[in-house]
Amino acid sequence: MVNRVVIAAPGSGHGKTTIAAGLMAALRGRGLNVSGHKVGPDFIDPSYHALATGRPPRNLDPFLQGEEQLLPLLLHGSAGADIAIIEGVMGLFDGALGTEGYASTAHVARLLDAPVVLVVDASAASRSVAATVLGFAQYDTRVRLAGVILNKLGSQRHADEIVTALEATGVPLLGTLYRNEEIHAPSRHLGLVPAAERASESERLLPELAGWISEGVDLGAVVQVARSASRLSGKPWRPELSHDGPRTVVAAAAGPAFTFRYTEAVELLTAAGVDVVEMDPLQDKELPEGCAGLYFGGGFPEVHAEELSANVPLRTAVARAVGDGMPVVAECAGLLYLCQDIDGLPMTGVLDASATMTKRGKLGYRKAFSPADTVLTVAGQRVTGHEFHRTIVEPGSGPTPAWGWDRTPDGFASPSLHASYLHVHWAGYPELAERFAAAAHAHG
Repeated sequence: MVNRVVIAAPGSGHGKTTIAAGLMAALRGRGLNVSGHKVGPDFIDPSYHALATGRPPRNLDPFLQGEEQLLPLLLHGSAGADIAIIEGVMGLFDGALGTEGYASTAHVARLLDAPVVLVVDASAASRSVAATVLGFAQYDTRVRLAGVILNKLGSQRHADEIVTALEATGVPLLGTLYRNEEIHAPSRHLGLVPAAERASESERLLPELAGWISEGVDLGAVVQVARSASRLSGKPWRPELSHDGPRTVVAAAAGPAFTFRYTEAVELLTAAGVDVVEMDPLQDKELPEGCAGLYFGGGFPEVHAEELSANVPLRTAVARAVGDGMPVVAECAGLLYLCQDIDGLPMTGVLDASATMTKRGKLGYRKAFSPADTVLTVAGQRVTGHEFHRTIVEPGSGPTPAWGWDRTPDGFASPSLHASYLHVHWAGYPELAERFAAAAHAHG
């Protein structure tokens, strides 16, 4: 049995992340083992979940993982937990464009038969909040709206007005939270700033956040909502790959510049006989001992470009290793680090390309295919993925692309290298991890 609840909102900016992370921290403070999950491909919000729960971050996304994988991934990610808190994305019913809500929070809640608690920013309304809540309760009756938490209230009088109006909706009120300018996560050009980039501040604020939630939210009622979820039947997802021979080492970029990496990718590599050792390209001067492969995930290298560029020893070591045929997989931020430069600041120079920041971002789901055999794919491999960046990479002449979609090539590829903007959730494609692991074993 997985006690579970979805934290949703009418739209972005209502405080989902703050309240979801606060609930996780507050319930953990009450002695519960809490697992945190995020609807969609977001990496930043789960970084706060991990900090609040002390467990690895998890994502749930029908587009990236397939509808049939959501329940097994929830069972896997929440193993041993007393309660699973699932933070939604955007507005409750907002999904992939043109799909009538596919991959929306509501879609995930239906697939997991999970009750929903709606977080509403009440700062600019009073009785009208009740109309909003009623509309969300009635819009799709396949979604069970089990409660509401009011956020950013201005005064007791303001709260009383809304509470009175909510009585007619029949939706239970689970919490009233007043404006608190001291508790927030700063924003950046692609959303919030990852917890790893403000680790000391995040750790300092976590007890305050848990206290704020404990004062304003009926934690017992939230737990009861989670316990009201139906019993689930199914088997947890497991990394099925196996390796009987010697183990090898893959260095995974980490630290403030490389904060985006799906937990299941590491679990798959581990099952394939790979020890994933973290490496901070801002600080470390050399590759880990015995390194036989490189994995650069996502993050914000453009924010830390000067520090990355200044670490000449590691840049040189990476370039030499890749030049010697060491297998490397790079996603988005990793692609930038492998370029000649970012906005003129020298990087590793592995790729004949330059990266430049732009004013507009690219964001969205993609259906992609592999044009050729690479360290990660075989020619014709089809995947679903996600693109999320505000840089452009201008390649040199005639590169072999890593992926193609909508007749557009993306990235660079060779038998030992795969670098692109696309993030793919390997839980849906374990053969990618198996191929990369095999290349690392062969190189080692």
